[in-house]
Amino acid sequence: MSERNGIRYGLLGLGLILLIGLLTYIASRSAQAPTLAEAPAPSTGLESLAALEGKAPSKRTLDIQQWQTTEGAKVLFVEARQLPMFDLRLTFAAGSSHDDGVPGLAALTNAMLNEGVPGKDVTAIAEGFESLGAEFGNGAYRDMAIASLRSLSAAEQREPALALFNKVVGQPTFPQDALARIKNQLLAGFEYQKQNPGKLAGLQLFERLYGTHPYAHPSEGSEQSIPGISVAQLRAFHAKAYAAGNVVIALVGDLSRAEAEAIAAKVSASLPKGPALPRIAQPEEPKAGPSHIEFPSNQTHLMLAQLGVDRREPDYAALMLGNQILGGGGFGTRLMEEVREKRGLTYGIYSGFSAMQARGPFMINLQTRAELSEGTLKLVQDILSDYLANGPTQKELDEAKREMVGSFPLTTASNADIVGQLGSMGFYNLPLTYLDDFMSEVQGLSVEQVKAAMAKHLATDKLVIVTAGPTVAQKPLPPPTDKPAEQPAGPPEH
Repeated sequence: MSERNGIRYGLLGLGLILLIGLLTYIASRSAQAPTLAEAPAPSTGLESLAALEGKAPSKRTLDIQQWQTTEGAKVLFVEARQLPMFDLRLTFAAGSSHDDGVPGLAALTNAMLNEGVPGKDVTAIAEGFESLGAEFGNGAYRDMAIASLRSLSAAEQREPALALFNKVVGQPTFPQDALARIKNQLLAGFEYQKQNPGKLAGLQLFERLYGTHPYAHPSEGSEQSIPGISVAQLRAFHAKAYAAGNVVIALVGDLSRAEAEAIAAKVSASLPKGPALPRIAQPEEPKAGPSHIEFPSNQTHLMLAQLGVDRREPDYAALMLGNQILGGGGFGTRLMEEVREKRGLTYGIYSGFSAMQARGPFMINLQTRAELSEGTLKLVQDILSDYLANGPTQKELDEAKREMVGSFPLTTASNADIVGQLGSMGFYNLPLTYLDDFMSEVQGLSVEQVKAAMAKHLATDKLVIVTAGPTVAQKPLPPPTDKPAEQPAGPPEH
């Protein structure tokens, strides 16, 4: 027998021995397993929405604790001992609304955080977190920039993970080679956007909606602004916007109050010293009306928008519930029922409020066949006009409440969900009772209150409309029916 065959047969024999042992173990475990009659009774923790009769289901009770660090950072903490880990999220007022005339500055600064720290490059940073079983995350948006850490809570993993995280957020070196690489990635993305009519329509919509306001330009910047951004500008922005006085520290997990205080103190002390940045000013009302982007495609993108509300708006709950009925809840909404289900004009149509530090947009967007775009646009406007004039029905309101009541517990289903909620609450200065207050307010709303709120904040004559697609001869819309002739089967292609 050759040496190779000897090894092969030896391995085969070893595999057979292991297989027999595994089968024997499984058989013994099966014999010990309880029968169905002996098994423990199923948990009574799940509740039927139908049995709730509109009342809120039981939810995870959060004991939210709040304090401020010596350097001025706001801290929100929830102790959660179920898993031996913790989630940390830093939320800075460092989004693109603070670009100060250099579009993309905030996004580039955030993207460069984990590209280098004293003594470590991007590879060493990634390997450092991985070796500890920790995860680092970051992102930049219009209002805010975030940095997050998930780690095991045992001190031997927690302490080195936090030490590395604090260097990444507090002492980035912004290496020149990494900056060039990320710039090239962004520039490649801008070239791709030119082939995406939906993206082009969205860019124009925000320009028209916000004019000279800081929300007008895209968070990622532009092909004109990105090449000229220097390391010196990144360092200056970091020193100002990533200051301890400009951050909300959210902590959730297997930590005592004392441990949470120690973590927050170390994080805060590792950041540049400085105050909170001024709040973003409210935008001015834009000029309403349509504009069109000519694009060679089979579909036309339709985007309708107007200024909505900021995150502190007292009518927020009523608007969320009202939009759930109009177009925010997927199938069963007025827009989806009339535009897709009855006429087969689109794969999907959605509406929504994006409430931000200043007035965010209310938007409706969809795609439809180019030859039906004008009729579809008028149909959407008519649906919105009728809804604002007459409001929802009691049946629609009750169903929307049930949907929101049923889905709301998911917003605190995991530690990651909770830490996100805490970050948002701290950033927008919401009360610590917000999660309870919101659902109580939703459940108490009447048809008249929802109608009044929607009519107060929306008006069809204020719509900024952007379409992107080909100019083609138009056809009349098909009449509404229970079975549209051309029900779309999937997402359309350009």
